[in-house]
Amino acid sequence: MAVASLLLSLQAADFNAEGMKALEAEKYEEAARAFEKAVENDPQDYAARFHLALAHSLLGRRAEAIAGYEKTLELKPGLYEAELNAGILLLDDKQLEKAESRLRSAAEQKPAEFRPNYFLAETLLEKGDAPGAERFYRAASEANPKEAAALAGLGRAMAKQGKLDQAAEVLNRVVEADPKYEGVLLELASLYEQDRKLPEAIALYRRFPDNAAARERVGQLLLESGKLEESIEELQVAVRESPTAANRYALATAYLRNKRLDEAAALLALAAQDEPANVDLRMTYGRVLRDQGKYAPAAQEFLTAAKAQPDSKEAWSELAAMLVLTDSFPQALAALDRVEALDPAAAAPHFLRAMILDKGKQYQPALASYQRFLSMSNGAHPDEEFKARQRVKVIQKELSKR
Repeated sequence: MAVASLLLSLQAADFNAEGMKALEAEKYEEAARAFEKAVENDPQDYAARFHLALAHSLLGRRAEAIAGYEKTLELKPGLYEAELNAGILLLDDKQLEKAESRLRSAAEQKPAEFRPNYFLAETLLEKGDAPGAERFYRAASEANPKEAAALAGLGRAMAKQGKLDQAAEVLNRVVEADPKYEGVLLELASLYEQDRKLPEAIALYRRFPDNAAARERVGQLLLESGKLEESIEELQVAVRESPTAANRYALATAYLRNKRLDEAAALLALAAQDEPANVDLRMTYGRVLRDQGKYAPAAQEFLTAAKAQPDSKEAWSELAAMLVLTDSFPQALAALDRVEALDPAAAAPHFLRAMILDKGKQYQPALASYQRFLSMSNGAHPDEEFKARQRVKVIQKELSKR
C-alpha cells in the first residue's frame, strides 16, 4: 500500500509539473488536462485544483473556474490567491454578494495590495454602496498611486454620493494623466445635469466637441437656460454630424421656441419618418401643422398618435378639434366619444359636440350638449361659456317657434 501511495504521489507531481510548464507556455488546454489528471490522482491536492481553476479562467470558462476556486477554498480555507481570483470572476459574473465576501477576505489578508482593494471597490460601487466603494478605491490608490483606474473609480464613487465638485477635481486629474478615461467626465456631466447644475454640466459636455450626443445635451441645456440662439447653433451642429430623430426633435424644439415654424416642421417630418411610432414626436409635429393652418395633415398626425396610444385623451382631443376644422363631423363625433370615455369629467368635449350638432341644425341634442358643457365648466372656459350661453338663447328661441 505504501508503494502504491508513493506512485500516485509521484504521478500527481508529474502532472502538476506538466501543467505548470503548459501554463508558462500559455498552452491552457494542455495545462487543464494535466491538472485534471493531478486532481484525479489526488482529490485533496488543493494546489492542483487551484491551477486547474486558473487554467479554466484563462480559457474563458468562468463557471468551471469559479467552481474550482470554491473547491480549492474548501480544501484550503482563506487561500489568498483563490479568494482574490474567485472574487474577480464572481464580480464579472454579477454575483455581487459572493464577490464581496471573497474580496473582503482577500483585502483583509493583504490590506496594502492594489488588486483586492480595487476589485472590492468595483463590487461595492456595482452594488450601490458608494461610501464603501470610496474607502477601498482610496486604499487601492494608496497602494498604487499611478493607477488611473482606481482614481477614476474614486471620482465616480464620490460623484454618486453627490460630492460633484470633489469628484470633478479627482476626475480631471485622471484625464490629465490618461486621456482614455475622458468618458467619466460625461458621467459626471450627466450627474451635474441631474443636480440641475447646468453651467457645470454644459462646461463638461463642451469638452467633447466631436461627440454629437454631448453637443445635443449642450444644446438642450442652453435651451433650458434660456440661451436660445446658442442652443440652436449647438443643435444645428449635432444634427449635421448625427441626423438622428432625437437630434432633429431637439433642434425643432429650439426652432419652435424661436417661432421658426417652417424649419421646425421640416425637421419633425424627417424625425417622424425615422421614428414613426414615437407618439410625443407625432403630437408635436401635429401641433406645428395645426399652427401652420394645415388642419388635414395635422389630423392625420393626431390620428396616428391616437392609434399608437389609444388611451391618450390628448391625442383624441387634438384629433377631434382638427376634424371639426376640416368639417369631418361624423369622424369628429366618434373622436369625442373616445375623449368622453377616457375623461368623463372633461367639459370641453361637450362644447365641441354641441358646435357640431349646432352646425348640422340638430338643435335639440345641441342644446343638451351646450347645457351639459355649462353645468360642467364652472368658469374653466370663460370664452366658450359665453358663446354657449348665447347659442342656448338662440336655440331655445328657434325651438319655441316649432
